Amino acid sequence: MTEATTYNILDKINSPADIRLLEIHELKELCADIRQYMVDVISEIGGHFGGGLGTVELTVALHRVFNTPKDLLVWDTGHQAYPHKIVTGRKEELKKIRQFGGISGFLKRNESEYDTFGAGHASTSISAALGMAVAQRYNNSKKKVIAVIGDGAMTGGMAYEAMNNSGILKADLIVVLNDNNMSIAPNVWQISNYFTEIISHPEFNKLKGQVWDLTGKLDHFGDRLRKIAVRLESGIKAVITPGMLFEALGFRYFGPVNGHNVNQLVKLFEQVKELKGPILIHAITEKGKGYIPAEKDFQHLHAATPFNKETGKALKSPSSIPSYTKIFGEALTELVNGNSKIVGITAAMPDGTGLDILREKFPQNYFDVGIAEEHAVTFAAGLATQGMIPVVAIYSTFLQRAFDHLIHDVALQHLHVVFVLDRAGLVGADGPTHHGAFDLTYLRLIPHLVIMAPKDEAELRNMLYTATEYKEGPVALRYPRGSAIGVKLSESFEKIPTGKGELLTMGNDAAFLAVGSMVQFALKAADELAKEGIHIEVINMRFIKPLDEQLLDEVVQGDKKIITLEENSIVGGFGSGVTEYLSQKNFKNDILRIGLPDEFVEHGTQAELYKLLGIDVAGIIKKTKLFLDNK
Repeated sequence: MTEATTYNILDKINSPADIRLLEIHELKELCADIRQYMVDVISEIGGHFGGGLGTVELTVALHRVFNTPKDLLVWDTGHQAYPHKIVTGRKEELKKIRQFGGISGFLKRNESEYDTFGAGHASTSISAALGMAVAQRYNNSKKKVIAVIGDGAMTGGMAYEAMNNSGILKADLIVVLNDNNMSIAPNVWQISNYFTEIISHPEFNKLKGQVWDLTGKLDHFGDRLRKIAVRLESGIKAVITPGMLFEALGFRYFGPVNGHNVNQLVKLFEQVKELKGPILIHAITEKGKGYIPAEKDFQHLHAATPFNKETGKALKSPSSIPSYTKIFGEALTELVNGNSKIVGITAAMPDGTGLDILREKFPQNYFDVGIAEEHAVTFAAGLATQGMIPVVAIYSTFLQRAFDHLIHDVALQHLHVVFVLDRAGLVGADGPTHHGAFDLTYLRLIPHLVIMAPKDEAELRNMLYTATEYKEGPVALRYPRGSAIGVKLSESFEKIPTGKGELLTMGNDAAFLAVGSMVQFALKAADELAKEGIHIEVINMRFIKPLDEQLLDEVVQGDKKIITLEENSIVGGFGSGVTEYLSQKNFKNDILRIGLPDEFVEHGTQAELYKLLGIDVAGIIKKTKLFLDNK
């Protein structure tokens, strides 16, 4: 067990200050201890794994050289930062990471003074770090600001926007590119490391400055020498490094450097930390480094459930009921087989969205655009203008990043783009940065956008088919994380009439109007209430927009009390839509909206969070009784 294990160097580390007290030769052993500790802990409880194994040496070197937390260290894609959490006083807390009441799997400002900026979504670090660096000018501060970006985050356009602005502002900023082959291709280490040693050495930079000053005093001849010197340095870099792009954006580029040689990293960081202006250090790392099962299958062990430490195999057998994600992926592949104009688009999440199934069967109909949700949406819009039927599969929380493009590039032009939102509602251990709590709200206000949510996997298949057949504009459908219900699936597809719900059970005391995942909860709650003589009508509304107005008009007859159920924020969501409709039609029915509260929900298992928020079956029953008793 983890508690019985001894870690010779790590046991001495309670803060980065302790790292600075170590002998240089002890750093390598510390890195080995951190890796072993991560394997020991995460194999027991699960969590993000591969990314952190690849950043161990970077973490140790950064905290060794820079005076954190006074110097500001900004991490991107926060799952890389488990080693950072370990060495910043949260070693024991790692044993409850991502669990209810435990520390976050990402970076949180209110969790530690070492977490300078929250990081759950990707490609934000350089922008945030640039803001901090510019602020140091106003504060007359000498704090160093370092951004660590990687694990594919450099595929996001925001990173380049920030780099371009950094070059213009010439802020004192160090960017460490953690290149683990999921962003920029690696280069030959040994030659590049030798070159990096030369151009980062203080004596070289001193000599370079002196030569620059001297040539500046030689009028036109000096200008010619300067141009020759610039071309020579640029030519060398272009031959043996991929740094010309970064240089063009105004950064001084160092690398590629071996991101697993901690002593070399320490030396490089010490040499560049006093340089002025934007600096980029390109470190080559390996996702899953030091743990063979993760090195061989970093996708599987990117975010792992508890696993056998020796083999890397999951301890818990997967559910016999397939996930909604898999159901979607298989259904889309079937539809593509019958219609070659349908294409699938993902933003660097083929496995997470189920599009890996399409990629395997029909690679010509599959597109991965990288961590670039805005581009994914507008790319889909362009495809739609030419008669293609793009299906954009993005997690609910990530599609938020493309909100303007949904409106301006798709809906405003009435383009037929299908948006499939996985992980809608509460996702569990990933917490507030990943809960799909707002999609019904931010989608419902967009004109011409049809929104639907399936009650089960059979309805998901039919809704996907309906969405691809709908020609009048964009369509969105959303479904939750996790296993489906287990209903029997038809081999064919059935088209669902747009904006039509279905009555599931009769009842005279009140009506549950439910969408998506909450339909099953509503049915179970109605069954339990019936045992107490309370009879609730259950309606699967299916469509959040447009609402089934005819069905609503029938339901509200006789002043029946209405209870809306949704796994979305109650602010502006499905319940709000129903309330607005009743108000417009001047219906006086009492209405109770049950959904997610107007706050950011912390992490925990889905079941724990449903219970905490009172949206599980027991919570729905309790709220319903109180509502009915309040006459």
